[in-house]
Amino acid sequence: MSKYEDAFNNFGTDLREEDVQRKTAEIINKAGENNTPEVLKLLYSCIDLTSLNTEDNKESIWRLTETVNDFEGSRSDVSNVAAICVYPNFVSTVKEALTADVKIAAVAGGFPSSQTFTEVKIAEVALAVADGADEIDIVLNAGAFFEENWDELCEEIEEIKAACRNAQLKVILETGLLKTAVNIRKAAIISMYSGADFIKTSTGKVYPGASPEAVYVICQTIKEYYLIHRKKIGIKISGGVRTAEDAVKYYTLVKEILGSEWLNPRYFRIGASSLATNLLEKI
Repeated sequence: MSKYEDAFNNFGTDLREEDVQRKTAEIINKAGENNTPEVLKLLYSCIDLTSLNTEDNKESIWRLTETVNDFEGSRSDVSNVAAICVYPNFVSTVKEALTADVKIAAVAGGFPSSQTFTEVKIAEVALAVADGADEIDIVLNAGAFFEENWDELCEEIEEIKAACRNAQLKVILETGLLKTAVNIRKAAIISMYSGADFIKTSTGKVYPGASPEAVYVICQTIKEYYLIHRKKIGIKISGGVRTAEDAVKYYTLVKEILGSEWLNPRYFRIGASSLATNLLEKI
């Protein structure tokens, strides 16, 4: 038995879809009690404010950064967003424009498909970090995953993690592509053992984005990893989270499964563009 199969067996991967759906629904039924101003304010502080558009340019990214700068200190009751997330070629623009105390995140490593040479992925990550990225979001190599080429998959993540230096690494599972609870659980296990600091649901680009069921599986897997290794792995929810109601559902899942220790920007993020405005309107 390979070390990978041994890891899967230690966690257990015989998940039944109907059980996941039922348990997820039970937790989400509690979301109403969490739809409070205090929770909405916390959720705002956990946003990775994102611009990943084909037409992005230095001017548009500078304007985005200025909105974050302008918000800094403007409200005593609401903290600023956690990070600004951009393509790697715009990290230097954000770095130059940014005066607010927020992180700079870059999607890299062949985003959004992860279909390029490993050497290119590593170089892109290293360049983004050199330009000032505090966090790197990469996409799991789905081709290697579906081939069950665990050595290639893990070695690539490990090499990218080394290229991150002091930057945090978020591994995007693309749960809409993985589809099943078993696949999502295996991908999360592989990513955590290979050095991921965060597990992220989706790119929001090609396949369906985050789903409550996928987040349920990821949270359960992170919890078990913590119980075994006493190391907290963060979760980032991305893809289709546009309203305060959506965000509160995911907050509730994290709260009920992982607990209040995860409910802060260090371990909980939501990747979004329009959510910030909606949350402020609700607050």
